[in-house]
Amino acid sequence: MKNIFLVLHNIRSVHNAGSIFRTADAAGVSKIFLTGYTPTPLDRFNRPRKDFAKVSLGAEKTVPWEKIMNVQKCIESLKKKRVQVIALEQDEKAIDYRNVKTIFPLALMVGNEVTGISKTILSKVDTVVQIPMNGKKESLNVGVALGIALFRILPN
Repeated sequence: MKNIFLVLHNIRSVHNAGSIFRTADAAGVSKIFLTGYTPTPLDRFNRPRKDFAKVSLGAEKTVPWEKIMNVQKCIESLKKKRVQVIALEQDEKAIDYRNVKTIFPLALMVGNEVTGISKTILSKVDTVVQIPMNGKKESLNVGVALGIALFRILPN
């Protein structure tokens, strides 16, 4: 399996973060980086969070993870290791996620459920991709969007 990483930046919902861990386990993700205020599987006293575990169904124990407050340092560290960093975000410069040319190792990044990923952070990644929306709603839940994109880019 080729190395695939996830970067979850400023995800506010513990339920979204937990469900992403479960999806990451199913996809064989190598590691998840939790940046900004994204909740972790452990509370501030380093105890397991029951609300997280209820959604992740134990995936927080099978998928390695690391808390890094500064997302730009996380991106820089990944790039130094020659990891292609792809952000999943609606942006005028974004390409259709089905057309992205992937190079492994790869990191897929998602951002805040309401505000997404800032232009400053998007300028630091290698590629920005988006999922075309055909309905009346302008976006998908962050965990659902990540799952769709992740399974599309997985190597055969």
